[in-house]
Amino acid sequence: MQIETPPSEKPYEKAEGARRGIVVVNTGDGKGKSTAAFGLALRAHGRGKAVKIYQFMKVPSARFGEHRMFEQIGLPIVGLGDGFSWKSQDLERSGQLARDGWKRAKATILAGEHFLVVLDEVTYPLIYGWLPLHDVLDTLRGRPSHVHVCLTGRRCPPEIVELADTVTEMTKIKHAFNAGIPAQRGIED
Repeated sequence: MQIETPPSEKPYEKAEGARRGIVVVNTGDGKGKSTAAFGLALRAHGRGKAVKIYQFMKVPSARFGEHRMFEQIGLPIVGLGDGFSWKSQDLERSGQLARDGWKRAKATILAGEHFLVVLDEVTYPLIYGWLPLHDVLDTLRGRPSHVHVCLTGRRCPPEIVELADTVTEMTKIKHAFNAGIPAQRGIED
């Protein structure tokens, strides 16, 4: 490690543009995409802003740690899917659930009643061909100007990356799973 001198001046200029809703993408093969989106949701909720989280791969009855906490604080999180594709008994049904879920998420975005809408793991139904990319792009472009949207998932389509205002790619450097350590409740659930 190299020791550095802390900056003595602000390392950036203040932005001069108007405040508006932005599109945030968290993608890549590393951990933390959903966790970062949930952090945004908590930050907005803590400021009294209306937030809605849609999870495209989680089942509606999911009870992971984030579901339990969000329920306690009154932050709505909705499972729209039937689990990851390798767990599905019927991929046609999985695709239909994604399409039905997208209709709900799209309506929420376009209604303009929420400050932030999180589309967690939405890249999977996109890259599986279950959702029409053009409709997602049109919705992001046509949303009310004050609505922020955060999309998560691996292999985000380049068209969404191009449209987005902020894109972060999580890069896996190493992962406990590769060392034979199973997922830990409270860390990876």
